[in-house]
Amino acid sequence: MEIKQLITFKHAAENLNFTQTAKLLNFAQSSVTAQIKALEEEIGRPLFERLGKRLILTEAGHQFKRYAEKMINLSEEAITAANGEEELTGTLIIGAQESQCTYRLPLILKEFKTAFPKVKLVFKPAHSDEMARKQLMEGELDIAFIMDKKKPEGSLIVEQLIKEELKLVVTSNHPISANAIDDLKHETLLLTETGCSYRNMFEESLNSLGIYPLDKIEFTSIEAIKQCVIAGLGVALLPEMVVKKDIEEGRMKELPWNSFSSPLYTQIAWHKDKIVTQPLDEFISLTRKIFLSV
Repeated sequence: MEIKQLITFKHAAENLNFTQTAKLLNFAQSSVTAQIKALEEEIGRPLFERLGKRLILTEAGHQFKRYAEKMINLSEEAITAANGEEELTGTLIIGAQESQCTYRLPLILKEFKTAFPKVKLVFKPAHSDEMARKQLMEGELDIAFIMDKKKPEGSLIVEQLIKEELKLVVTSNHPISANAIDDLKHETLLLTETGCSYRNMFEESLNSLGIYPLDKIEFTSIEAIKQCVIAGLGVALLPEMVVKKDIEEGRMKELPWNSFSSPLYTQIAWHKDKIVTQPLDEFISLTRKIFLSV
């Protein structure tokens, strides 16, 4: 198999459209079809399945995609090394939740792009820790930032970076008493998506206290939750990094909450079988350095 075929397959697997792949790579559509057919014949299994006008990856296609990406990355590194180029090249696909992208990652990205301007960084939203893990397992991400408890990870390598504090917050003029936790059963809970670790911890903790709020609103955006708290719509449990400034400037107030049995950490994770390319290794090293200095 040729690198050209692998690149064509990778793009086709991402957009699931041979016509778009042909336009993107400046090929005739017949060339894309021929390259995919040649790969399938060499592998001995179909990589795509056609359901009417829809194109989907087969299980073999999902498996092969992971290895195709590894071979493409190694090819790029080999060319760079053979040419004696000093600057790293390549692409890193990073998964992170909105809170990490907004409050933790800008400094890392600035330093990384300054040091390695030719490495392309692609961010994919991971609205929950479950989503990030799934994308790592399926080879859709090179690395992900996860906020969760310490626990066994199976096929993932997970490193703890920093312990996170969580704050239970309401708008600054909310009438709820600071010590009246029982009042929460009458409040609207403003929650992140299902699968978010600290949402799960919050609901489990409330239930352990015999509190089962019926009024809940679910959001995909941390910033949307913040604005709804400030507007007096309800109560939310959010990472301290997200609400610290709002509490200090009087837009929110904190309610006491010490009901978690396990601490929460920001962690980086990647698949144990992932080939750690030089760009990925440099990104991990820089991330460790910056988080440990916080």
